[in-house]
Amino acid sequence: MAAEAEEEYESVLCVKPAVLVYRVPPRASNRGYRAAEWQLDQPAWSGRLRITAKGSTAFIKLEDKSSGELFAQAPVEQFPGIAVEGVTDSSRYFVIRIEDGNGRRAFIGVGFVDRGDAFDFNVALQDHFKWVRQQSELARQAQDLEQGPKLDLGFKEGQTIKLNIANMKKKEGGTGSTRPRPAVPGSLSLLPPPPGGKSSSGERPAPLPTPAQLPGTPITDSLLSWPQPTAAPAADVWGDFAKASGSASSQAQGNTGWVQF
Repeated sequence: MAAEAEEEYESVLCVKPAVLVYRVPPRASNRGYRAAEWQLDQPAWSGRLRITAKGSTAFIKLEDKSSGELFAQAPVEQFPGIAVEGVTDSSRYFVIRIEDGNGRRAFIGVGFVDRGDAFDFNVALQDHFKWVRQQSELARQAQDLEQGPKLDLGFKEGQTIKLNIANMKKKEGGTGSTRPRPAVPGSLSLLPPPPGGKSSSGERPAPLPTPAQLPGTPITDSLLSWPQPTAAPAADVWGDFAKASGSASSQAQGNTGWVQF
């Protein structure tokens, strides 16, 4: 235990640059302390207050502002407790129990000018002892786990287990059949491809006819069938041309001044 105490480090919990110290008259009854009885306009000492912690014990140290020399200190092993008590008529004053190295103890009053400093002083002690209780609870739980019966999850000698895995049996000689996917509403369904190769009768299917090519338009896809215009007979075309040329020659004959070619 002594070696563990030497390894513990001292941490600083709170520092307040201005604190006032008062002489506290003996308490005549069990009622709480009253700061109005301390002659607040005549403090016995003023300096700096520092709260440190070493292990589970907190120390309230009163030090000189300039040199840092220790004026008095109050070890606190429990809060709230007898080591630190608040007064009944103000939130800025407390009574602390100081001790020297020889075992002598005395009660003095400390006060803060700012109410916020008194609040910080109180919260620093509360947080420290809250942490101490949490550490004690964790240590107790760890000790209970070590001392309690351990859970044995191993198999006993000769013990077996049976696994029932459903829907995992494979058919003999195959890898199993796959179920068709159900059709989703709104999806595009594809037709199966036409059978390739020879038909069942042994004859190959007749090839599709090649569509005729439009004049001046190449066919880009052999599977497209474009409507074909009806072609006029060749005789009719040249007949119109002959009629036109015959009428022109008759006109030329009517005009004697023109030479017919």
